[in-house]
Amino acid sequence: MSIVYWSDAQRGQIWQAWLAQAAPDLDMYLWPETGDPAKVRYLVTWEIPDNLLTRFPHLEVIFSVGAGADQFTTDQIPHGINVVRMIEPGLMDDMAAYITFSVVSLHRGMPRYLRQQQQQRWLKHETIAASRCRVGLLGFGNLGQASARVLTTLGYPCSGWSRTQKHIEAVTSYYGDDQLADFLSSCDILVCLLPLTDLTRRLLDCDLFKQLPKGACLVHAGRGQQLNHQDLLDALDSGQISHAIIDVTDPEPLQADHPFWTHPSIWLTPHIASETHAETSVKVLLDNIRRHQQGLTMVGLVDMKRGY
Repeated sequence: MSIVYWSDAQRGQIWQAWLAQAAPDLDMYLWPETGDPAKVRYLVTWEIPDNLLTRFPHLEVIFSVGAGADQFTTDQIPHGINVVRMIEPGLMDDMAAYITFSVVSLHRGMPRYLRQQQQQRWLKHETIAASRCRVGLLGFGNLGQASARVLTTLGYPCSGWSRTQKHIEAVTSYYGDDQLADFLSSCDILVCLLPLTDLTRRLLDCDLFKQLPKGACLVHAGRGQQLNHQDLLDALDSGQISHAIIDVTDPEPLQADHPFWTHPSIWLTPHIASETHAETSVKVLLDNIRRHQQGLTMVGLVDMKRGY
């Protein structure tokens, strides 16, 4: 029984060395090496190779190396093969740190102070209390919940929206399409952490922005295809959105002449909000493989019809 890994080579080498010690019954190969294809039961990857079942006729599970699995399409996954996304502590900690940094920066007006520094202007502005700055997490799975737990300890009132209701202490839960408008109207800072599905593609558009309070801020760390670029630019220019911190775009990277690069009300980061940590994620991988071998439900198992 073996594993084939097809992703970042440095991480793969760390995983391979660790598994050799912790799970000598499992052989791990780094693509393009595969060992005996008939023995491959697990594929760890960000993309699906062509002719999947021809290459690995007894494949049972595909593990995504990231928190999402929306890069996989249903027509790529043969019937009977499970898909599992990565849920690991380092990835969640990274995202919570990025979201906290972004929220505090926007609440305290750091983009404005950066512009003032560039203009050599020394000017203080009034800051409202954290308790009056409402943060809404659009997408309230593991990453959203981890972010909310940190933000609430800093005094920010948090709400979360998801397709199904979630119960998290000190966080107001909204769910379903019927409650989306109420959720948006309560967000001074909107944080998008949604997975990419047919329902979320281009969701961040002018209609959604109009439902936010005037002058709200946006933090986008979901998926690039969820954001309508021109609608965001229009919302910024009209003052409906006062500032945006964007970590994911479509395409990546943006073209050299794209207005996001130079817009005074946009901070742009190159998809670095959260990344899988080699040392912790390999333990999560092995735990899920053992769960699969024991007939238990794997953590992060994806419903491909929903996309998450």
